[in-house]
Amino acid sequence: MTTSSDVEPGPRTFATTRRTVLAAGLAAAVVPGARAAPARTLTVAAFPLVDQIVKDAIPQWSKRHPDVAINVVMRQYDDHHTAMTTALSTAVYLPDVMALEASYVGKFSDGGGLSDLLQPRYDIGRHRARFVAYAYDQAINRKGQVVAAPTDIGPGTMLYRQDLLDRAGVAAADMQPSWDAYVDAGIRIKKATGANLIGNVRTFKDLMIRGGLRKGQGIYFDSDSNVLVDTPRFHRAFELSLRMRRNHLEGHLETWTNEWAEGFRRNMTATELGGSWMVGQMANWVAPATKGLWRATQLPESTWVSYGGTYYAIPRDSDPAKKALAWELIEMMTLDPSRQLAALETQDAFPALLAAQDDPLIDEPQPFLGGQRARELWREAARHITATAVHKQAKFAEDAVNAALDSVLDDGMPISQALSDVARLLELRAKR
Repeated sequence: MTTSSDVEPGPRTFATTRRTVLAAGLAAAVVPGARAAPARTLTVAAFPLVDQIVKDAIPQWSKRHPDVAINVVMRQYDDHHTAMTTALSTAVYLPDVMALEASYVGKFSDGGGLSDLLQPRYDIGRHRARFVAYAYDQAINRKGQVVAAPTDIGPGTMLYRQDLLDRAGVAAADMQPSWDAYVDAGIRIKKATGANLIGNVRTFKDLMIRGGLRKGQGIYFDSDSNVLVDTPRFHRAFELSLRMRRNHLEGHLETWTNEWAEGFRRNMTATELGGSWMVGQMANWVAPATKGLWRATQLPESTWVSYGGTYYAIPRDSDPAKKALAWELIEMMTLDPSRQLAALETQDAFPALLAAQDDPLIDEPQPFLGGQRARELWREAARHITATAVHKQAKFAEDAVNAALDSVLDDGMPISQALSDVARLLELRAKR
């Protein structure tokens, strides 16, 4: 027997009360053939879509451990990571397994709150060659510890509306040579169709600043916490963002809002940049009626970047008696090709496991993309991507850079001044 719950655990989540025991015993005595309640519960904390992936694995887990229930605690994305931050810092209400989005792995990796999966009881190192290289490397902290196991990845991709490009006489190949060429094509698309190139210019900036990084280099800081913002990489991203704004190529739509989704539904957004998982989002709720109109291609300028992904971690201070079970569940979710492929089929979670990437399922046509075999593109991208170091101040840096971009686009501040100002601010925060 297994259970799942979308309710935040209360004080008695990890302890069975006397009343529960008596009730279970009475039920077994009264109902012929009734099975006893599971003796133990393994709690998994997750955010949307990941929670469903874990729930889908419960039947397989039950065959292994009919006496161990799986309790999935789901919170919305931001709430989940805030709760995990609090749990790790206070050691209160720690789950046995926590799902983490890729950027948060870096944030938590040096804090000491996550178990080192290189320890003999886990020995994740023996599986290193089975994962996409960058996904494994991303979980290595400065002490050389591996603090989380990758389960899905987000190879960067460009989605585009084939019909809108056709009306403008633009081919996808016209956008590929450079980011400048991408903006040039956007001007032609806008003139011919009235559609914006992209919903929000920040999305464009985010992909640009991730390109061209050396292995292990961070987006905003290097390995010695030196600030990388006032550099040609950021200047160029800001310059092209400003050019996009001046040519009215963005919809000024906050990503993930209803207005942003309406831009796709009303045929007013010609491209979207992001992780491969975006196709599932578009097909399932953002703009399902546009099925068949979209195609995917690699990002311009041979920009090989990761955009999101999911990991499973074991809190250092979680129940010691359940750590072996927690690791067994993580192994099942990350190293069993059938589970990885099930997540790909149901949630478009692109597998971090190389064996799953070599499955024929990767080569199947994608109906939302007009029958295109797009997963082959994402597999190619995944094998070009290198790990990016995530600094503990990365989220603060991201917010500061976004504010600096707004000051350029909305207030007319010179790019050099905006980036110089934000660089000084980050220097004050870099080594906190």
